[in-house]
Amino acid sequence: MSLSIGILGLPNVGKSTIFNALTRAQNAEAANYPFCTIEPNKAVVPVPDPRVDKLANMVTPKKTVYATVDFMDIAGLVKGASKGEGLGNKFLSNVREADALLHVIRCFEDPNVVHVDGSVDPVRDIEVIETELVLADYETWSNRVDRMKKQARADKAAAATIPEVEKLLAHLGEGKPAIAFPDRNSELFKKLLKECPLLTDKKIIYCANVDEDGMVKDNDFVHAVRAYADAKGADTVKICAKMEEDLVGMDEEEANEFLKEYGVEESGLNQVIHKGYHTLGLASYLTAGPKEVHAWTIHQGWKAPAAAGVIHTDFERGFIRAQVISYADYIEHGGENACKEKGLMRTEGKEYVVKDGDIIEFLFNV
Repeated sequence: MSLSIGILGLPNVGKSTIFNALTRAQNAEAANYPFCTIEPNKAVVPVPDPRVDKLANMVTPKKTVYATVDFMDIAGLVKGASKGEGLGNKFLSNVREADALLHVIRCFEDPNVVHVDGSVDPVRDIEVIETELVLADYETWSNRVDRMKKQARADKAAAATIPEVEKLLAHLGEGKPAIAFPDRNSELFKKLLKECPLLTDKKIIYCANVDEDGMVKDNDFVHAVRAYADAKGADTVKICAKMEEDLVGMDEEEANEFLKEYGVEESGLNQVIHKGYHTLGLASYLTAGPKEVHAWTIHQGWKAPAAAGVIHTDFERGFIRAQVISYADYIEHGGENACKEKGLMRTEGKEYVVKDGDIIEFLFNV
């Protein structure tokens, strides 16, 4: 299980530059014209985790495996994309692959960088894309309800779902995203969503792309993005694409010094990953042994058998118990054996809710 983040926005707002910098993979051509990215560029990025580094130094395993994030740089969207304008349908199909969306918004003035709409207006730019996503969902589900009405003549189950779908269509018709649909958590809606995913049911992280001055102090554009995101209960990150590019060739010490000059505590990659985990309610537990130190991504609130299933479905199916040590105890007392001697290794059953940073060994029947 890994987190998948799609990077989207209007053409020429810095998506590909940010993708290149975040993933340290210079394979998404960055150019000063729209539709530079025609196929979604993808990269798998290890999640920086000092806990994994610390455990690896203590255990000296043969292999160290970090949790990962899949980044996708999605082609730029323009007004009318839901009707096929620009790269329309290709863009919309790519969005469906992501767990969450990093919406990049241009928050700087530069006469040398073309804006597809001729001026910088972050809220207008956000609304263009979000409107297109709602329109695309509305069209998809309008077609779906038409098919369901035909099926309903001979299928009572199909007939029973039509009122719920029509309620969703009315909601979308008001320009509202599916994620704000009042019945979103109903079992029927969840079933419908599995059959036909909605673009606007994804959580969004708003990414204000600023120049160097904007990193030192929030400008009016950034304030506007934060206010918009706050009103929706969404997370915001502020990144300078140019600065992130400069970080690519630096070692860790140089990068930290560079960030300090701008009063920034962590790189854009770390910010985006942390916000992604927070937005989707994710956490990591750890396994540690001579063969491997490994971070495993789970949803917060998962119980031990489900967490074990991330390693292998057999672990969940044959779950017996979990041997758990807190990360803090493991580090403080110098490893597993010392924790056992001090009674700090706990035996947990099927109802145990795994905590972020737990170090776990699962026992199971094959």
